Amino acid sequence: MVAVTFTGVPDEAFEFYAGLLADNSKSYWTAHRETYERCVREPMTALCAELEAEFGPAKLFRPYRDLRFSPDKTPYKTHQGAHVGGFYVQIDADGLMVAGGMYAPTPDQLRRYRAAVQGAPGGALQEIVDELRARGMQIAGDRLKTRPRGVPADHPRLELLRHRSLYAHCGWPADLWMGTPEVVDRVRESWRRLRPLVEWGDAHIGPPDFTRR
Repeated sequence: MVAVTFTGVPDEAFEFYAGLLADNSKSYWTAHRETYERCVREPMTALCAELEAEFGPAKLFRPYRDLRFSPDKTPYKTHQGAHVGGFYVQIDADGLMVAGGMYAPTPDQLRRYRAAVQGAPGGALQEIVDELRARGMQIAGDRLKTRPRGVPADHPRLELLRHRSLYAHCGWPADLWMGTPEVVDRVRESWRRLRPLVEWGDAHIGPPDFTRR
């Protein structure tokens, strides 16, 4: 396969997803499949290739939704995402988004996360989260409405312990600069900023323990 140099994300990518939001159907997808390949998948593949030397090879998510257990039967995702480890990048009708952290932990990973947050590593995580928030990142993730069983109400890191997933993200609305290589610099800078959060997860949560299944 011939390597493609990243030159930017064309306006047609955002227009494609705006159209898909309005008509999430096989007929729309079939009529615009060439636009998806040329304006979405190829630029995202090239963007990931530009970042590979520092962050490793990224994987693009499939554009098709898994409908087996979802009441929403629309067949196509309304965004294109790619990830490498805990790092994530996405384009959709609104623009560009980057993120990093813990997205869908298994039960054993969640247990390790909560144990770490209650112990000494939790202080370091709090500092990382506070720094990311101070630098304009949004802290997000699925959270319990109350608190985990056995955690006292006055625990100093109760808010972190309520998280069932934890990630930070930032983004930009679709703009002319996204049609240029500046996208690479912004994603790289953001991922570097997110690296302490991702590395904390690597060190204290680790991969899923499939041996227990």
